[in-house]
Amino acid sequence: MDKVFIRGLEVLSTIGVYEWEKGIRRKLLLDLELGFDNRPAAATDDIHLALDYATLSEKIAQHVSNTVVELVETMAEQVATLALSDTRVQWVKVTLTKPGAVPNSAGVGVEILRHRTPNPAQQ
Repeated sequence: MDKVFIRGLEVLSTIGVYEWEKGIRRKLLLDLELGFDNRPAAATDDIHLALDYATLSEKIAQHVSNTVVELVETMAEQVATLALSDTRVQWVKVTLTKPGAVPNSAGVGVEILRHRTPNPAQQ
């Protein structure tokens, strides 16, 4: 399986468990790796057969920007679900970093790996 990636996607979001965090927007950094078969697009040089990472990036950025949650874990799961909404994506790894959340660190966050759940009708 090939891999398509999006690295360093910066999005302002309202995220945090503390009251002071709920009234501010802060930068989140997202890195995604997506399992995707690039061979059909490469063989035909056809954008319609490729994973449109620009559109996916915009969709994710809009969601993260417009969604208020407390936990980075929650946001990472939602981003993974969005990525897997393209049925051609077989798996996604999401790394979500919250810069400056802990003193003396570049950032904290989570990394999750989610696979497409097989459709029982296809088995």
